[in-house]
Amino acid sequence: MSTSHLSSALWRKSSRSDSSGGDCVEVAETMTGIAMRDSKDPDGPKLAFGRAAFSALANDIRAGRYDR
Repeated sequence: MSTSHLSSALWRKSSRSDSSGGDCVEVAETMTGIAMRDSKDPDGPKLAFGRAAFSALANDIRAGRYDR
């Protein structure tokens, strides 16, 4: 999925992000799915997911599958 259409996206900070300014993830809804970026590097790389893939990722995160 291309991320070139994200220049006008409305980004919002994840409610799970660190409130002290670190570890911040931002998400934006797009016509084709969900995009994610690091709020400390808004012009840096972005990830784009279809809605089903993002939902599966969010469910895996909630279930602790990526906890260290």
